[in-house]
Amino acid sequence: MSPYDPEPADRLAADRLVQAAADGEDQAVEAALRPKLLDEFIGQERVREQLSLVLQAARRRGSAPDHVLLSGPPGLGKTTLSMIIAAELNAPIRITSGPAIQHAGDLAAILSSLTEGEVLFLDEIHRMSRPAEEMLYLAMEDFRVDVIIGKGPGATAIPLELPPFTLVGATTRAGLLPPPLRDRFGFTGHMEFYAPAELQRVVHRSAALLDVEIDPAGAAEIAGRSRGTPRIANRLLRRVRDFAQVRHDGVVTREIAARALEVYEVDARGLDRLDRAVLDALLRLFGGGPVGLSTLAVAVGEESETVEEVAEPFLVREGLLARTPRGRVATAAAWQHLGMTPPLQQPGGAGAVQPGLWHGKGQV
Repeated sequence: MSPYDPEPADRLAADRLVQAAADGEDQAVEAALRPKLLDEFIGQERVREQLSLVLQAARRRGSAPDHVLLSGPPGLGKTTLSMIIAAELNAPIRITSGPAIQHAGDLAAILSSLTEGEVLFLDEIHRMSRPAEEMLYLAMEDFRVDVIIGKGPGATAIPLELPPFTLVGATTRAGLLPPPLRDRFGFTGHMEFYAPAELQRVVHRSAALLDVEIDPAGAAEIAGRSRGTPRIANRLLRRVRDFAQVRHDGVVTREIAARALEVYEVDARGLDRLDRAVLDALLRLFGGGPVGLSTLAVAVGEESETVEEVAEPFLVREGLLARTPRGRVATAAAWQHLGMTPPLQQPGGAGAVQPGLWHGKGQV
């Protein structure tokens, strides 16, 4: 038996995968790939250990654990951990999101219908409306909400007692949470990007559940192009599986994975079509910058928000692009990655390669 074969606890997930795949439900397949218990969760060792202590202590006391805040970039497992928390507590889970709660009454309706010990998962909690946020303060601390009846001087506050529950909040932008809300969480876990070795384990586990034959080199190839994100690794695995099944014998090797990801426009460093379009425009049209965000977005035919929120974080993290007060600037690594030679630095010119960002012969 391979060390990457699914554990017995994963057999039910494998059965669900077969049915979901037969129904063509990609979203259901992704959900079925999620681990169900904390011991099955790969990576995030420090958060897992800390969370395990919180949950074990709560079970021994027979009470609801402290409220939990999970922060970090998208796709690292915040939603999965919230479901694991409910499973470890053997409690039901209610799932909603900050943008869905625009009025205090929306939150009051959800809170008043919770049962004792239930887990409430609130995704993108930083996008919740201010009135709902202020109602949440009292609910988290005293398990009570005040329902306002009427308007103006005749308005009356009716206190509504709530059963003990556990709020699990998830955010990709923890800095936008006001301190009074952040301080009410008893445990805060920050999710980090995955190392390639951890992603390789994720790929092997998912391949076993999907009944895909894959060798270690093929898994490493997929993991290396997954931007440190398990969600992306699972998505790329499914696309490589399609390529291997349609054009080859179904076995995923390094060569097959590389050829498949070339078809899907994912290069060796994980850059996709938009990433390379941004870099290509920055280098070819603007000589490496500096250039403003809106100008760069027009050059690639995308909205400024798309470039800023989708492409730039990864490019900056990979050291391919820098944000400066004058605009976006390509680094030496960007020129090298696209196989292009940087221009000589022009004093005061828009196409100048910035000092400190290029250390080749062209720097003066």
